[in-house]
Amino acid sequence: MAAPASTASPPGPGGTARPRPGGRARRRRVGGSLLAYALLAPAAIFYAFFVLRPIVASAQYSLYDWNGVTTATWAGLDNYVAVLSEPKLVGAIGNAFELILYFSVVPVAIALFAANLIRSIAASRLAAAARTVLFIPQVIPLVAAGIIWSWQLSSDGLVNQLLRAVGLDAATRAWLGDFDTALPAVGVIGAWVQVGLCLVLILAGMTRIDASLYEAARIDGAGPVREFFSITLPGVRQEIAVCVTVTVISALASFDIVYVATQGGPGDSTLVPGLQIFYLAFFEREIGTASAFSIVLMALVIAVVLPLQRLLRGRES
Repeated sequence: MAAPASTASPPGPGGTARPRPGGRARRRRVGGSLLAYALLAPAAIFYAFFVLRPIVASAQYSLYDWNGVTTATWAGLDNYVAVLSEPKLVGAIGNAFELILYFSVVPVAIALFAANLIRSIAASRLAAAARTVLFIPQVIPLVAAGIIWSWQLSSDGLVNQLLRAVGLDAATRAWLGDFDTALPAVGVIGAWVQVGLCLVLILAGMTRIDASLYEAARIDGAGPVREFFSITLPGVRQEIAVCVTVTVISALASFDIVYVATQGGPGDSTLVPGLQIFYLAFFEREIGTASAFSIVLMALVIAVVLPLQRLLRGRES
């Protein structure tokens, strides 16, 4: 019976065995993996310390009745029951969901229309000017945007002055001080800020669409509306998914604009979870309830965003 062939490398000079090529490649892979982990380690440590650790601490605090100074007492799930049963806290969650219409639906719709219009005049200077003007709100700090719009929407602000100039004095009001219009007014500020980001993302998606598709559609007699729904809209579906995800999270976690513009008033008509958590923790000293509300808010964001992403991925597939 023949002996099995040896897999060892032939001996080198002096009778020493040569290193196997496979071992050298394996060492390179291991070295590359260790280098990759070493490069990722600082970011992972930073993320664990400043993101994961506060989440775990909030989950722990949410199970106690604590004012931040004295000894904490065990409360169990009482803080979560309070968050989901007290009308004031539930109303803040409802306001956040209403803001999704203004922070997400309206900016995406406006950005789609504006991007399609800019694409049709892409060769002109007007297109570049329109992109710049519409993107400017995105680079303005949210605090500054809230202050600017507070001036414009005041009783003597620009909006009411324009209404009076066209004879609509009866329509003037303190937009941010009226119970019926305060939340929509805050939503308008948010929509104004979010349009720029959505526009840039959708325009970037439109540049990936093959121009020959539009030429073929025109040969077949398709008009602008048919081109938009048959070519443009499917072509920017991924960008729309990103826009919707970012803006929905912004609506549910809104704080800056609301705090600067209305501070949750009048009454509680513009109170949102982020602002309510701030008041509970730093004014009412209810650390446990504030922590429970923050965990509930995080769960709400996940519960809304994950199905939305799955739905959009399903449509894409």
